Amino acid sequence: MNVKLPDGSALELPDGASALDAARAIGPKLAEQAVLARVDGEPRDLRLSLPDGASLEILTTRSHDDPDALYVLRHSSAHLLAEAVRRLHPGVKVAIGPPIENGFYYDFEFPEPIREEDLAAIEAEIERELAEGRAWERAEIGRDEARARFEAEGEPYKVELVATAAGDITLYTQGDFTDLCRGPHLQDSSPIKALKLTGLAGAYWRGDEKNTQLTRIYGTAFFTQADLDAYLERLEHARANDHRRLGPQLDLFHLQDASPGSPFWHPKGMALWNVLEDLRRSENHRRGYLEVKTPLIYDKSVWETSGHWEKFRGEMFLVAGEGEEPHAGLKPMNCPGHMLLFGSGLRSYRDLPLRYAESSTLHRNEPTGTLHGLLRVRHVTQDDAHIFCTREQIEDEIFACLDYAAYLYDLFGMDARFELSTRPDNKLGTDEEWDFTEGALRAALEKRSLAYDVGVGEGAFYGPKIDLHMKDVLGRAWQMGTIQLDAQMPKQFGLTYMGADNQEHPPYVVHRALLGSLERFTGILIEHYAGAFPVWLAPVQVRVLPVADAHREAATELYGAFDAAGVRADVDDRVETLGKRIRDAELQKIPYVVVWGDRETREAMAVRKRGGEGVAMMSLDGLVDEIAAASPTV
Repeated sequence: MNVKLPDGSALELPDGASALDAARAIGPKLAEQAVLARVDGEPRDLRLSLPDGASLEILTTRSHDDPDALYVLRHSSAHLLAEAVRRLHPGVKVAIGPPIENGFYYDFEFPEPIREEDLAAIEAEIERELAEGRAWERAEIGRDEARARFEAEGEPYKVELVATAAGDITLYTQGDFTDLCRGPHLQDSSPIKALKLTGLAGAYWRGDEKNTQLTRIYGTAFFTQADLDAYLERLEHARANDHRRLGPQLDLFHLQDASPGSPFWHPKGMALWNVLEDLRRSENHRRGYLEVKTPLIYDKSVWETSGHWEKFRGEMFLVAGEGEEPHAGLKPMNCPGHMLLFGSGLRSYRDLPLRYAESSTLHRNEPTGTLHGLLRVRHVTQDDAHIFCTREQIEDEIFACLDYAAYLYDLFGMDARFELSTRPDNKLGTDEEWDFTEGALRAALEKRSLAYDVGVGEGAFYGPKIDLHMKDVLGRAWQMGTIQLDAQMPKQFGLTYMGADNQEHPPYVVHRALLGSLERFTGILIEHYAGAFPVWLAPVQVRVLPVADAHREAATELYGAFDAAGVRADVDDRVETLGKRIRDAELQKIPYVVVWGDRETREAMAVRKRGGEGVAMMSLDGLVDEIAAASPTV
């Protein structure tokens, strides 16, 4: 047999040879440093046989920044973690442990809860394993033998995985630990030069809150200590900008157990919120949307008609009378209300497109373990809209939504990743209808020359969607905006319009939220700007600092002048030194600080700009004009 090497040359090997055999044939040093094979572009274990004619690339310890090389390094590190946990915590049950984008995790069911403080001992045990050295051995066994083995070991999660696994059952063994795993893995542990356990979290088995809650241990690993040090430095910087830390520090919001997943917005947070609301409202008006308001609670029959009672009920807050079954539900989205609104009167093709917009309170019963600051909440507010249109109008409306999204994200200096989410298994409607709606969204993306991924089966049950994803400071992706094309819900509600042919036709509906959840968008904004919002968005644009008691009245009058000019300002006249108050304004990341003393007048004010050095002299009108000029055109 022959394989093709990266330089284009062919390497002749015995039939059934592995990538490791190929590395040995090229040279002993390559074989020693090899960590993974890429076969026809796909990562594979070094131990697997190669197909004749395949393209082969050998990744080594020098491939320290290659994602596939890091993947196998971290996969093997996760197995070392499991071995260490089993040794230190007898009776623990082992679940799953995959590599992830920036590291790895492993899920366990511990006989007794563990704490963050316990991670140091586990990490020390892994370091001992590394000092001893570990090699990975791969074996294939029968399904019945694998099930019997893990039953005897008291590992119910492995037994369940064996029962549901597709294809051959493979095991990897290192030291005295054998794991059910498809691989790939390192030859041995020598390439793992730097490893760190980074935290604990709760996780339900198979992501289902009805199942046992497990303990997830996170970690990361690198080929060099320098790479780990650089990563930990970036992580520390990211944590400093985490919205869960900055939000309370900047007096924007807080969360508490009295209402899990529901932020308490402080006055400064509401100032920021209202800027976003004003932007939403003015842009919607400019683009032909009509503001509406619909009820918060709907009868069960409405949710049955929309399909949510069957498909989404587990994520809804239901309403029941005493001793009764649920008969209503708090709305988790605005769609059914807007369907009822459209259906409240006769509609003509001349009325279309009809664009309803609503920024309404929604509630979704997110599992406690998934709540995450502002990024995953139960109290949700969307910049929601539903566009009722004809088949011929779909393309223009999708284009308009994409252009609107581009305007908003450019305004905030953000980049979004597009994903086309296709039909799920629990879809409503026929494949022919989905072929059309998926095709319409795909065509719009391609005509706009927008790169996109495909989320197979990730669409809503009523239609495909274009999701816009952004990353937080820790590199985790969150869905922000969404543009969905729906041919099903209008039919469910019996909606029609009178066409030019004097016949009734069902409309299509474009569901769209571009900022998405305002809570989530605000959380991302806080991290994006590290709390130092641009002037037009800052909750407090100007802070006035009177130098002494004698200047308080003049400072208050100056505040009134800013307020009258539409500038968001406040006065800090606390009994503190001027230096401390200036420092506090810097920590609050306020764009402008006006220091008012004996020499200042409205024609010559001492103004400190955020991030700048020294003091500039400006007039009141000049500062007001500068702030106004920084505002976006809406």
